[in-house]
Amino acid sequence: MTNLAFTGSDKLTEAIDAAVRLTSTPAITDQLRHSLCRMMRDHEVTLPTCVMSPVEGRYARRLLHLSEAHGYCVVAMTWGPGQGTPIHDHSGMWCVEGVWHGALEVVQYEPVGESAGLHHFQPVGSIQAGHGSAGSLIPPHEYHAIRNPSEKDIAISVHIYEGEMSRCNVFLPIGDGLRYRRSERELVLDSM
Repeated sequence: MTNLAFTGSDKLTEAIDAAVRLTSTPAITDQLRHSLCRMMRDHEVTLPTCVMSPVEGRYARRLLHLSEAHGYCVVAMTWGPGQGTPIHDHSGMWCVEGVWHGALEVVQYEPVGESAGLHHFQPVGSIQAGHGSAGSLIPPHEYHAIRNPSEKDIAISVHIYEGEMSRCNVFLPIGDGLRYRRSERELVLDSM
């Protein structure tokens, strides 16, 4: 895999490299959140123009950087109007997510049980994240759903994962909407 060069890509990777050298996950994710917010606010990083193009029928995932030295992965996601995810996890990895353009609705869930192979979740918080905001997910509090609430505008987010995020568990509602069936999903990267 080739890392993508774009305006400010060196500043972004230097900030991530510095954060992942810290000794605790909360310290890493706190520093990354603050760094992302600063870079977005001060326009220190300009994402490649290809991330402005949504993909029909689903959100797009484009690899910006994969660190051989530290193992983390940076992915830009493009959300067309109304596009989103089901409830999903991050395979036990921490993640910091920043909204680069537009707005996203993020709903966090906590598992509250399992019976007959079906999972039960309770929503524990919902935020409307606008441009320049960033949040983090630290296992075991990693279950969430994301969607672009706009009916006409795209949204773009940048996700920094502890490792290469190539699969996750998704939880799809069955008939009653209270129980969910778990399924492993392979995550694809879209071309630049």
